[in-house]
Amino acid sequence: MRSDETDDSGLENGGFENGGPALFRLVRFWSRRWSGLAAEELTGQARHVQHILTVEAAEGAADADVGTIARRLGLDHSGASRMVRDAVAAGYLVRSAAERDRRRASLRLTAEGRALLEGSRRWQRRTFAELTAGWDDADRERFAGYLRRLADEQGA
Repeated sequence: MRSDETDDSGLENGGFENGGPALFRLVRFWSRRWSGLAAEELTGQARHVQHILTVEAAEGAADADVGTIARRLGLDHSGASRMVRDAVAAGYLVRSAAERDRRRASLRLTAEGRALLEGSRRWQRRTFAELTAGWDDADRERFAGYLRRLADEQGA
């Protein structure tokens, strides 16, 4: 059996230890592709990927602010601040005084931001379905569950 073939258990030779390299190979592959494709489809311009990332980072956070965006995206404060500024200018987020501390700016999704987020989620679901189209439903559900579990455990 070649090293790139799978054995009868569905794991590559060497068992779960090859899961890490496969995971990072997949992350590298999709990190360079998905965001530009989704942004172009949803906004008409691939360069607007930052809006999708910013809206996803702001979504669901109580009293989200620039610091929240920076933490969730793994950016420094100034980079997150620029992304927030651009998303506000594009109409996807609105700034207002935070409820707990009126000196801080809180971020909320606008109707356009919610539409962008919903479109992004639809694109992600469709892409997952396309990538796993040749799998049986049980494998698709199991893999989706494992992905959700991993994301939740990492706070992603």
